[in-house]
Amino acid sequence: MTNLYFVRHAHSTYTPDELRRPLSEKGFFDATKATELLKSEEIDIVVSSPYARAVQTVEGITEYIGKEIEIIEGFKERVLTTVPAEDFNFAITKVWEDYNFSWEGGESNYVAQDRGVKSTYQLLEKHQGKNVVIGTHGNMMVLIMNFFDHHYNFSFWKNLDMPDIYKLSFNDRELRSVERLWKRTSD
Repeated sequence: MTNLYFVRHAHSTYTPDELRRPLSEKGFFDATKATELLKSEEIDIVVSSPYARAVQTVEGITEYIGKEIEIIEGFKERVLTTVPAEDFNFAITKVWEDYNFSWEGGESNYVAQDRGVKSTYQLLEKHQGKNVVIGTHGNMMVLIMNFFDHHYNFSFWKNLDMPDIYKLSFNDRELRSVERLWKRTSD
């Protein structure tokens, strides 16, 4: 079995700079909790989206295992629009209602999902039998999970935490089980 640990990034401080948007103080605190949780999972490899908030969420586990993060573009967040949406909730709902629809300059669900699934398959082939942490984003994570099981949908995405961690276990390319590792805490 190959275990992929999809880690949705922790809370970030909003800036329009998607690439460099950092974790907030709460985000750094929660990233430390995520690291503690992952320490017991015998992690072999850590990969991440190039976005700072995703890297910062998983860098603690890389320090623990003594390996560098491999940056994989395919796990970056889906591009919703080229300019910030006036009504984010409307914009995100629309792309989930119609997987072929995209806003100007943005990615449809199918396009973003294809990018994420290709990166997932590459990891499964390259690191067969390993435990791999993937620092990523909510939409991308759920689009990948949705490819393997349609139960993971827009409603599921809306209920994710920041961070959130799902362990997907594969036999070759076949998804065998999904387990949520992150436990919501009241803060």
